[in-house]
Amino acid sequence: MNDLSLFKRFAPQAPKQFQEGNNAVIYTRVSSAEQEDNTSLASQKRYCEMYADKKGLNVVGYFGGTYESAKTDDRKEFNRMLTFVKRSKNINYVIVYSYERFSRSGIAGASIADDLLKKYGVITLATTQELDPTTPAGSFQQKILFLFGQMDNELRRDKVVTGMRELLMKGYWVWAVPRGYEDLNKGKATERNLVVNEEGRLLKKAFEWKAYQQLSNAEIVREMKKIGVKLSEKHINNLFTNPFYCGLITSKLIPGQVIEGKHEPLVTKELFLTVNHIKDEKRIHGFVYDRENENLPLKIFTKCDKCGNTMTGYLVKKKGLHYYKCNTKGCGANRSAKVMHEKFRSLLKNFWIEKEDREIIKLQLEEQMGVFFKSQIENAKALRLKLGELKAKQETMEERFVIGEIDRNLYNKFKPKYEKECFEIERELNKTGGYSSNLKKVIDLVTKICLNPLLLWDSSDLYGKRIFQNLLFPEGIIYNRELDNYRTMRVNSFFSSIPQLARVLEGDKKRDSIKFDKIPTWVGPPGLEPGTP
Repeated sequence: MNDLSLFKRFAPQAPKQFQEGNNAVIYTRVSSAEQEDNTSLASQKRYCEMYADKKGLNVVGYFGGTYESAKTDDRKEFNRMLTFVKRSKNINYVIVYSYERFSRSGIAGASIADDLLKKYGVITLATTQELDPTTPAGSFQQKILFLFGQMDNELRRDKVVTGMRELLMKGYWVWAVPRGYEDLNKGKATERNLVVNEEGRLLKKAFEWKAYQQLSNAEIVREMKKIGVKLSEKHINNLFTNPFYCGLITSKLIPGQVIEGKHEPLVTKELFLTVNHIKDEKRIHGFVYDRENENLPLKIFTKCDKCGNTMTGYLVKKKGLHYYKCNTKGCGANRSAKVMHEKFRSLLKNFWIEKEDREIIKLQLEEQMGVFFKSQIENAKALRLKLGELKAKQETMEERFVIGEIDRNLYNKFKPKYEKECFEIERELNKTGGYSSNLKKVIDLVTKICLNPLLLWDSSDLYGKRIFQNLLFPEGIIYNRELDNYRTMRVNSFFSSIPQLARVLEGDKKRDSIKFDKIPTWVGPPGLEPGTP
């Protein structure tokens, strides 16, 4: 049988997302109205349009164009864009000025971009950070960029927090004026004069009823309503447990510290303690498990060496201390979070490189990783050769059709076949052709991280810490209680040789040259099993 058309239904089809055209949407945003020049909304839109024009993309929609913070992904215009893209089913690209315009939420932003690609076939592109997220290297680099966006957020926040912490230490309240107070020097952060207002004098009665008449919170809510103050039981509880109302300042920014405030107290310290003593009598003391707590970033990520189960965390309320614990009955692995965090920091120090060593380490990493990517690069060469042969055949066939050597039926039979084969090869080339340039970009980011991995971990929030931990140790870490140390099954391939390279450089500071040919292709820090690509 020579008619093969009957078998077409069995032939694999090209991925749907690569067949539906080149439609794109543009998303622009700034964090505040003060942003201008290169990152203004108009500039972002212009660069995105130029990028789309250069890539031959058809822009079918614009989103954003307003001021939205990217610290979280709960943004009106951003979510409107996501809804449109997912429902349209014919959008191929989301174009942004840079990945930080898309999201600064680290792992959450990377997850959204990855979800768009894998579930909807939509690629997120940045005009200032060209990469191909459909390739392993490009996907990894994109995740790193999202991580750095979050890190930049944390560093900016740290500058603001430092100023706020200094004011708190001096006794100034830095947030919105609490209920029951007014600021006589409104707008002057360092000269705030918070005094009790008329409502505050009524709120004082709630403390007195709780302490002297031992009324329940529900009864106090009803009594407060009678005198014109609307409160819920939750608000009453917050009122009673906030030391601000007895003239003190406490905050997560100054953990474990109590500062005498510059503001007027609503109640005396004695009355405040009396109220809270009444509450404490009804509490059950002990320890409580913490499901999501920024004080326990290594939870679940750490496994018990004895039984292999993941370690959870809990808080000893009386001591105010956090602990990690293996829940396997009879295991007994239990350790202070403070100690385990310090040991993890010691582990991170293995990946710390000096600024002056960065360039030479980058060159060595490029050589090592180039060995791994050699097969992909050679495969790309073979694909280009095959593509050239196919296009030559296609041109020959078209020429023969023009001069009448073959009829239209034969031409129509082979033309789709050649076009499909060319399309599939070009798609594969898009995945492999950028390995060389992407590899250098990834290594540049990896070595940038290693200039101060401790700062990255310490300055990140809970989710930032987790993404960094899993980036460095993809299979987590294992804690041995008897030896009181960590080990790991695998180190990320891009990081695994850095400790040995750093040690070689440290030992050869006074030499004129370093013989890297003596270093194994893949090496890891002491006590860690080497990473594999």
